[in-house]
Amino acid sequence: MTLPPIERRIRAGLPLVRFLQEHLPLRLARFLLEQSLPRTPLGVGVVRQAVSADGVPCEWIIPQNCSPERALLYLHGGGFVFGLTPPHLRMAAHLAQMLGQRILMVDYRLAPQHPFPAALQDCETAYRWLLAQGFSSRQVVIAGDSAGGNLAIALLLKLRDRGSPLPAAAACLSPVTDLANKQKLGQGFQDPLLPAKAVEFYTRSYLGGSDPRQPLISPVYGDLRGLPPLLVHVGEDELLRDDAERLVSLAQAAGVDARLEIYPRMWHVWQLNLALPQAAQSLEEMVVFFKDQLDSFTQGAS
Repeated sequence: MTLPPIERRIRAGLPLVRFLQEHLPLRLARFLLEQSLPRTPLGVGVVRQAVSADGVPCEWIIPQNCSPERALLYLHGGGFVFGLTPPHLRMAAHLAQMLGQRILMVDYRLAPQHPFPAALQDCETAYRWLLAQGFSSRQVVIAGDSAGGNLAIALLLKLRDRGSPLPAAAACLSPVTDLANKQKLGQGFQDPLLPAKAVEFYTRSYLGGSDPRQPLISPVYGDLRGLPPLLVHVGEDELLRDDAERLVSLAQAAGVDARLEIYPRMWHVWQLNLALPQAAQSLEEMVVFFKDQLDSFTQGAS
């Protein structure tokens, strides 16, 4: 099969990313990412603003002429061990402009220095802070990729169990949903981007000795009833495809409006490559999904 030039060019760089995940020391990798963040261009008409959400560091991504009532809480990926990255900021800026609403990026604490439940606690704090700022839960949506997708579902479970107001909807890109089943990954299969050795390190770091079958760690072991509408996108060729398929299947069985789309030939969180047509398509579908859910609540309230 002949691949489009842009996909062929991006694919050519994936082996290097795999290699770096396996061999670059965590401290050095974090340092390099942190050094690049201040210089990340977000495009014309997008403002980046640091804010403390009751002690949790966050970044507002604010497009011009955005809705003052609506917000997206975004939980970034990075194996629970990496913080915000330039690709995440650029993707958030793109999403903010398409949605016409501001995005709160949560810079949660990282493993292995801060294993479970630190990251989840920070995400909950940021969500509650949003509500305290005057945002209605029905005008807030949540999204996350990879580890952030895990945190998004876990946050929904935690909020539901506490009887707290739930957001209007959630979307997950290549979510990791089962940390109890990550010891024998990749047998007979090689993810284009995500090496099994790195996934095992990320998993050990986040668990910190906790039971991986806790629903707030591995949502596929929990009761998913009562969650808001859920959209999940996953790549056909990625290591975590089964995690996404199981989550959606279980959610649908629990009566949740859950939708899954598997993108042919795609790898883990391909949406970070904004020049890729499949990235544009996935993000546009997320925007349409969120707008439909938010508009339905607005119309119901009128």
